[in-house]
Amino acid sequence: MILANSGIVTSVLLALLLFGQSAEVQADIYRYRDENGVWHFTNIRSDVRYKLYIRSYPGKAAQQYIRDFEGIISQASERFKVDPFLIKAVIKAESDFNQNAVSHKGAQGLMQLMPGTAEDMKVEDPFNPEENIFGGTRYLSMMLSRFNNDMRLALAAYNAGPERVEDHRGIPPNAETKSFIEKVMQYYGRYRAGTQR
Repeated sequence: MILANSGIVTSVLLALLLFGQSAEVQADIYRYRDENGVWHFTNIRSDVRYKLYIRSYPGKAAQQYIRDFEGIISQASERFKVDPFLIKAVIKAESDFNQNAVSHKGAQGLMQLMPGTAEDMKVEDPFNPEENIFGGTRYLSMMLSRFNNDMRLALAAYNAGPERVEDHRGIPPNAETKSFIEKVMQYYGRYRAGTQR
């Protein structure tokens, strides 16, 4: 177990944990902050306070992952009536098909589900591709329904939350959400045209 209360020390320790391993060794990293503000890191979850921080990346080529996920995307598309090209575009924009992605805000997996959203969508393991894609697609379907199939508003709600979209009566005026929508729409167009991998 490793603990540190300095951002610099934490960064150095994480780099050692992540890059000091041989290519053959994989280890998830867990963390929690104690009552004194000290961050604790470990690769063995010995206490329930530890939450997954970084999941090891097995190093498979991205194109292989895309092929692996095609069947799941197709099934989720059929179940929740969402265009498979849109699902793929959201995954591309959110995680670049990295099932182990974790954002600085704590969003996890292929479709970058926040813990609360994952729980609402009955996703027990956000790093499981099938659970994540089904949960993310279900949520995307709900946003499309809530915003009368307006794709841009649904994407804004997926990124920033439906309440913010409703409060602003449109796309919230923040750069992250606008950039997300534009990226997804670009990928969507390319997937539909067969020009994006």
